[in-house]
Amino acid sequence: MKPTGAEPTEPGSPGGGVGAGIQGLTLPYQIAAAVTLAVVLVAGGLHVGMIFLHVAPSNTLSKQHGQAMDDWVLPEFEQNWKLFAPNPLQQNIAVHARAEITDTDGGRRTTGWVSLSAEDGAAIRGNPLPSHTNQNELRRAWDFYVNSHTEDNRANGLRGRLSERYVRRIALLKLENQPLGGRIERIQLRSATQGVGAPVWSKERHDTRTYYRVLPWWTVTAADLPGGATGGRTEARR
Repeated sequence: MKPTGAEPTEPGSPGGGVGAGIQGLTLPYQIAAAVTLAVVLVAGGLHVGMIFLHVAPSNTLSKQHGQAMDDWVLPEFEQNWKLFAPNPLQQNIAVHARAEITDTDGGRRTTGWVSLSAEDGAAIRGNPLPSHTNQNELRRAWDFYVNSHTEDNRANGLRGRLSERYVRRIALLKLENQPLGGRIERIQLRSATQGVGAPVWSKERHDTRTYYRVLPWWTVTAADLPGGATGGRTEARR
């Protein structure tokens, strides 16, 4: 009497024996699997190589192909050392803005502080594919400003002036989404820096008070507006 059960699979068929691996596939399937594996290995090796050269000290390859490496790495795979020793980032930094506006009756008033960082955070939170603009634009603009200015907000050369215009334009674009109720004449920015507290199990004590860095008032000019003086960017949306 023959034992009952499923008939054995023919060697070389697509579903070919348990544990047979690629060798259990027919020739076309073997070729497809091999090509796919080769593509994955080459792409993975290329990516790791690009990341390594991007963060490595300057060398012959990075000098000759620096633009190609930047195009591959930035902005999706940007690397920095703020997560690692010896100087990990242990602060939360938020950028706030307020404006001096002209009301419809011609009077002037100053708005309250608006957290531009909180606006970006709200756009990111819960979003599986957040925009790089919301994640990086304001943060990098503020870093650009801080790194090109002294502590008393004096610009260090031409890059300092450029950083002022850059962060000012970003703030104006974000303030446009706020119901300010008038035309923006001047804006002022500040940062709110708060240290991250130590975990409950740690005996360390960190200063978690909020410290502010307040910038001077900036007058809004046509050069700050994407469409010039007629771009409509100084008129806050209602």
